[in-house]
Amino acid sequence: MPRMNMLQAINNALDIAMAEDDKVLCFGEDVGVFGGVFRATSHLQEKYGRERCFNTPLVEQGIIGFANGLAAQGSVPVAEIQFADYIFPAFDQIVNETAKFRYRSGDLFNVGGLTIRTPYGGGISGGHYHSQSPEAYFAHTPGLKVVVPRNPYQAKGLLLSAIRDPDPVIFFEPKRLYRAAVGEVPEEDYQLPIGEAEVTKEGSDITVLGWGAQMEVIDRAVELAEKEGISCEVIDLRSILPWDEDTVVESVLKTGRLLITHEAPRTGGFAGEIAATVQERCFLYLESPIERVTGLDTPFPLTLEKEYLPDHLKIFEAIKASVAF
Repeated sequence: MPRMNMLQAINNALDIAMAEDDKVLCFGEDVGVFGGVFRATSHLQEKYGRERCFNTPLVEQGIIGFANGLAAQGSVPVAEIQFADYIFPAFDQIVNETAKFRYRSGDLFNVGGLTIRTPYGGGISGGHYHSQSPEAYFAHTPGLKVVVPRNPYQAKGLLLSAIRDPDPVIFFEPKRLYRAAVGEVPEEDYQLPIGEAEVTKEGSDITVLGWGAQMEVIDRAVELAEKEGISCEVIDLRSILPWDEDTVVESVLKTGRLLITHEAPRTGGFAGEIAATVQERCFLYLESPIERVTGLDTPFPLTLEKEYLPDHLKIFEAIKASVAF
């Protein structure tokens, strides 16, 4: 089985989807000959022509508005927003049009074929306009699906599922893992389920939950915890919307403790939604308060990026505090 980094896996998924279906189109800022700012779309224009892989003007609202129109007419657009920080000019199109088009038209128009790809998160010294994690904004919007892969294998399988899903999907790609995450990825076509979390490690003392780039950080924290005799169950949520309540609840009923980590700021972060739901369903089984290890409630800092990010040491300390409560 070949080894790929996350960028190669994403490129491979796009190649498979475009080869299979002539209606799949790939577009965004600099995605053509240049192959995108991270080279995720390298050689796709060369292979499929400028009609199916092409550059757009630097106008995010226009990219998504155009994608909505294409999807409503039966195309399968895969639109790239160059950085997730730049998705906000397109926010109106996504939450008021993409998410609601089917509903408001009585299904006369359906933009379910739309996938929006965008790199998100910190770790590349990009400053506050190239480092944010905006997934929670979209989790508040019925009609969307929100997916975040943790490694190349997940990225390929989840992206193919997103492109073929009957609902519009926002696909957040953890950019600090683009070249850092390398693993075995089948060359053939495969899909992974959207809306299902994955238990990546079983344990008995505490459930540790995250998504995207935080999964690598969690693994390092868990390694430290287990040297202290703490047995951790690790869950990759994979999908923020819909999120897999049952898998998380089943784990917490077993361990009695939960720690949630994400890069986004604490206030209004998706960890709060998870904590509220688990508290409702597991209240009598909880051995300690639910822990959140997150980014800070500040704009993303450039020079203090390491202090801002929820690293393995912060998670390790929170694990110990929860178990010792």
